[in-house]
Amino acid sequence: MNKDPKKILFFYPENPLQLHQGNNARALALLKYFKEREFEVDFVGEQKEGISFSELESLKNLGFVNNCWLLPDTKSGGLKYLFQVSLPKKMSKIPKAFDRRKLGHQQVFNDILKGNNYDFVIISYSCWIPLVLNNPHLKDSQIIVDTHDLLTSQFKSYKSFELGSFFSAEMQLLDAMDRVWAISIEEKYLFEQFLSSKVDLVPHIQQKHEFHVEKSIDILYVASDNEHNCIGARWFFDHVYPMLSNDLKITVVGKVGDFIPDGDQIKKIRYVEDLTEVYAQARVVICPMFSGTGLKIKVVEALSHGLPVVCNERGVDGLINKTRNGCLVTNSPTKFSGFMDKLLNDIDFYKEHSSLAHSFFDEQFSKEQVYSKLDSIFEIE
Repeated sequence: MNKDPKKILFFYPENPLQLHQGNNARALALLKYFKEREFEVDFVGEQKEGISFSELESLKNLGFVNNCWLLPDTKSGGLKYLFQVSLPKKMSKIPKAFDRRKLGHQQVFNDILKGNNYDFVIISYSCWIPLVLNNPHLKDSQIIVDTHDLLTSQFKSYKSFELGSFFSAEMQLLDAMDRVWAISIEEKYLFEQFLSSKVDLVPHIQQKHEFHVEKSIDILYVASDNEHNCIGARWFFDHVYPMLSNDLKITVVGKVGDFIPDGDQIKKIRYVEDLTEVYAQARVVICPMFSGTGLKIKVVEALSHGLPVVCNERGVDGLINKTRNGCLVTNSPTKFSGFMDKLLNDIDFYKEHSSLAHSFFDEQFSKEQVYSKLDSIFEIE
């Protein structure tokens, strides 16, 4: 038992217990690490659909957090008030998209800080940094931002998007932090070119799994309904699926299933509380993606089960090694279907890539590896 446990305020705007999204899985994995290291953790979220006080009580009941707060729902103010909290004068040129606070958020957050002393305050996503920017109530807390993604690329569809101003804004906000966590090796490299803040590579924490059960799923596809996944899903089912054998059993887990066609051999599951059993029944995992940033959590989940992954080039974003890692990568529909056929019909080829998946996962993403990195950050011997 720690005599003097570290105290953390962890801000994450979603519900970590809803594991249909990779970002939620990452947040929950961090909470599990804090629990195992006996940290005292308070949680702050944002009140909206999918997250409420009653739902967050489960975090307390599971022993992940001591206290929970939700920044208030401000729908009554209308969307025009969404970005009305101004940044300090020295940051006045930063686009409003990088200030996700709504009216009332800052006051509630400040009240939490006033009533507590934290060793670390961890903010998820750079657009929420304004909560702590030049905040006089932080006392001696070390401020960490877990970036999840390079958000500049996520804003490129905005009408007001200008690459220079948006990228500069994100770098200014990140540089005001004590430490910056990157989930992918590419983003760590990018951040280090522009920031004086300490940049840490903190991969997703994933438990290794080894199951020996009958495989009832030939192809598994796990994805949410964000724009990047929907584009990839349409490409796969328009161009790759017609080339595959008609008797292959495909299971699609997640809201992306709303955007793909029905089929006799296509099973859609909108939400699964525990994906472990689904992965255990799968033979091959696919990740069709042509855009997006950060690490693909679904790819890491597949590798943790020793499952080969067939993906496009964006599917291996964030991985330190782009080859011999259990992933077969191509942007060609013909080669994509060919990789799947060979994995499903060539036992030796399958075993080779399953072994590569296990080895690469052990080297880069195992719980022991990532815990060691976090222990170093939090100065735990």
